[in-house]
Amino acid sequence: MHTYILKRFLLFIPTVWLVTLLIFIAMRLIPGDPAIQMLMGGEIAGSPITDEMIDAKRAELGTDKSIPEQYVRWVWAMAQGDFGDSFFFNEPISETLVIRVPVTIQLAIMAQIIALAFAVPLGVFSAMKQDTWGDYVSRIVTMFGVGIPTFYSAILVVFFLVLLADWGPPLNYASPWEDPWKNFQQMIFPALALGFFTMAVTARMTRSAMLEVIREDYIRTARSKGLREERVIVRHALKNATLPVLTILGWQFAAMMAGSITVEAVFHIPGLGRSLIDSIHHRDYAMIQGLVMVVAVMIMLTNLVIDIIYAWVDPRIRYS
Repeated sequence: MHTYILKRFLLFIPTVWLVTLLIFIAMRLIPGDPAIQMLMGGEIAGSPITDEMIDAKRAELGTDKSIPEQYVRWVWAMAQGDFGDSFFFNEPISETLVIRVPVTIQLAIMAQIIALAFAVPLGVFSAMKQDTWGDYVSRIVTMFGVGIPTFYSAILVVFFLVLLADWGPPLNYASPWEDPWKNFQQMIFPALALGFFTMAVTARMTRSAMLEVIREDYIRTARSKGLREERVIVRHALKNATLPVLTILGWQFAAMMAGSITVEAVFHIPGLGRSLIDSIHHRDYAMIQGLVMVVAVMIMLTNLVIDIIYAWVDPRIRYS
């Protein structure tokens, strides 16, 4: 097990390096010059911009250096925990990350818990009641969840809450450490909207895995020994059916991080997604780089943890 974890961690390091390279190159391929954007939107907006002003601003931002030198400086600074300063807001990016990252993580965790809480029972019920009305209804619900975009489900949640309960997204965010109940009220509906897609995918995967497992010989053997049906399903069938579900959890978490961008914007949640939208609007390349890098590392760490859990659940993986 220790050898398997070490191998996965060693693969994690070059993957992080490749992600930094892709993010840096992508930001340099985007049209526009940060120095010109800042001068056009700054205090001298509407005034003529000279070449000397542009050169001075590039020197201030560090974009006058060669591309390889800019990359090495950026990676070395991040390795020391310094993500630089925001081009537009002129404040340390690390301070923004400290405030915004916990909000997005809380939203993703709540959405994942809600999705699993509904998806696993729904998938098991659908498999055990195959080709019945209950199975058809659950499949329709999951197909609807897979097909509807996350941003549209968030808009629908807000629409029905406003229409039926006269509820609107709160303007002031409450930290879970300051007011847990208010924070729960603010985050539960965004988590429902964000977790709906994951719930649908997980339920469909659980149903397919359960249908495959309950036809295995060891399930028939367990039933022939006189074990209760609940024990056969939970202790034998469901345990093995969860392995494919674990495989897609990393991808689902990545989908949640992408979906949180629109959900946070709809519900006015001050997370990474909201910051990313503001940074793109202001062409704040330094902030975009830092935010995307943090999201990418979070997704890779999640996949690393899932790989370890998968090897713990299925010992065959660690010995392969």
